Amino acid sequence: MPCRLEVPDGLMFGKWKYVSIYLYPIYVLEQPSQPEILHQADFLETEKLKMLGECVVRDSYPEGNVTWYKNGRVLQPVEEVVVINLRKVENRSTGLFTMTSSLQYMPTKEDANAKFTCIVTYYGPSGQKTVQSEPVVFDVHYPTEKVTIRVLSQSSTIKEGDNVTLKCSGNGNPPPQEFLFYIPALILCMLQSCSKTVSYLDLQLTPSGEVTKQIGEALPVSCTISSSRNATVFWIKDNTRMKTSPSFSSLQYQDAGNYICETTLQEVEGLKKRKTLKLIVEGKPQIKMTKKTNTNKMSKTVVCHVEGFPKPAVQWTVTGSGSLINKTEETKYVNGKFSSKIIIAPEENVTLTCIAENQLERTVTSLNVSAISIPEYDEPEDRNDDNSEKVNDQAKLIVGIVVGLLLVALVAGVVYWLYVKKSKTASKHVDKDLGNIEENKKLEENNHKSET
Repeated sequence: MPCRLEVPDGLMFGKWKYVSIYLYPIYVLEQPSQPEILHQADFLETEKLKMLGECVVRDSYPEGNVTWYKNGRVLQPVEEVVVINLRKVENRSTGLFTMTSSLQYMPTKEDANAKFTCIVTYYGPSGQKTVQSEPVVFDVHYPTEKVTIRVLSQSSTIKEGDNVTLKCSGNGNPPPQEFLFYIPALILCMLQSCSKTVSYLDLQLTPSGEVTKQIGEALPVSCTISSSRNATVFWIKDNTRMKTSPSFSSLQYQDAGNYICETTLQEVEGLKKRKTLKLIVEGKPQIKMTKKTNTNKMSKTVVCHVEGFPKPAVQWTVTGSGSLINKTEETKYVNGKFSSKIIIAPEENVTLTCIAENQLERTVTSLNVSAISIPEYDEPEDRNDDNSEKVNDQAKLIVGIVVGLLLVALVAGVVYWLYVKKSKTASKHVDKDLGNIEENKKLEENNHKSET
């Protein structure tokens, strides 16, 4: 009988059965809904940071990650240009997550036909998956930068007294609706009667906006200032003031970042201009694998050193079974470099394969690892960049010394050869003179004998 019931009257004996209940948590993976871009802006304006919209992803477990794209390229946060905020809310009744990512964006004229999308990345039973939203195009408003005027006339020639129509148009969006026409003579009079000094400051950055280059390429950068007085110009990279202007003869991953060229007129308070350059340095994945035996002699550490941008995704496989290795450790991704590490204790010889893939290419490298019982020469891990530079400098110094010694030996050899040649020539002349003297003596003796 159940333990919680009262004992009936007159019961002589009873029997209880104890039952233990064990609870096991069960996690059910739920694919999120297709992302939707809501609260879309009616239009965007250049030089103004404005809320573009919100990407909403519902009913996901576990929670996913939302990424914004423009024309198929990832939008990275840039101060005062790209501002992204992500909120995650869990439904307590269902345990599912809703992710909302808001995007504030400062467009340029080139964004007039740009397609914006957002993608949610989540993990399912078969691994990492993505779901993309429908693309959205926004109307970009920008001021008029160029004004053209045309003379509309039915005749190709215009004479005094003819009626002509002047049409003025600008290249802004939306097109300007109001125009003011001035007669040159009137403008001249206005300029002559004006005695106020106008301070002006213009800045031209080439290139500007978002620029994507490949590693190793050159990128000339110029910041031109036009002002009524002497202006102060300085550069800022990633919120840090630079000592010199940027110069890129061979781009590296560490050159990527947000550059700002700013100029000010100290005599005029509040008069300053700035332009932004967002430099992205892309590169195909490069892999170098190393291995070493751990101090306990019971396991080995295999490291896959990876370079590339966008950040490559890394997978490990072992030859034979071809199964994926999930227990890996990754270092922090800095300046386009990071490492993926695994620890193994192979009972037999195996071949580990490291696969690195990004949007540019897929790179595969393999490394043979002997069993723990078999001794082998472990490969050292990569030295840091400073040590590499020191080694390169030492190598250059040694090569320079060797070349210098060879040149000295060559010069000494030429001098010695000239000395020997000159000595032999002088010796021949001396021998020849001695021979002539002996011949003359013999002739004199013969003449003397004949006379006698």
